Amino acid sequence: MLQLDDLLIQECKIHAFEIAIETNGTIAIDLDLDWICVSPTQGSELIVQQGNELKVVYPQEGQDLVHFLDLEFDHMYLQPMDGIEGKENTRKTIQYCLENPRWKLSIQQHKLIGMA
Repeated sequence: MLQLDDLLIQECKIHAFEIAIETNGTIAIDLDLDWICVSPTQGSELIVQQGNELKVVYPQEGQDLVHFLDLEFDHMYLQPMDGIEGKENTRKTIQYCLENPRWKLSIQQHKLIGMA
């Protein structure tokens, strides 16, 4: 949201571009966008509470996924946290999605094939 403004959006629309963004959701959106993906940062204030896609890194300390359930998103994704415990986090994420079917698994394919 820091790089977008109404003039840029209008110019893109004139040329028939669709505009999709990914944001951490800490800045209100009042622009004509075609797709909004919100990927909140743990511990920050989530201002954007509706959109097309919510993508949450899982698991994170202090994280409570229940408070996301009242938000208005078409798709809700959990993405395993990368790092030294990546395989275990992937297992936990898959299990959580199986037990909570509103959430879908999101993976970072480029990392799985070694392009990270």
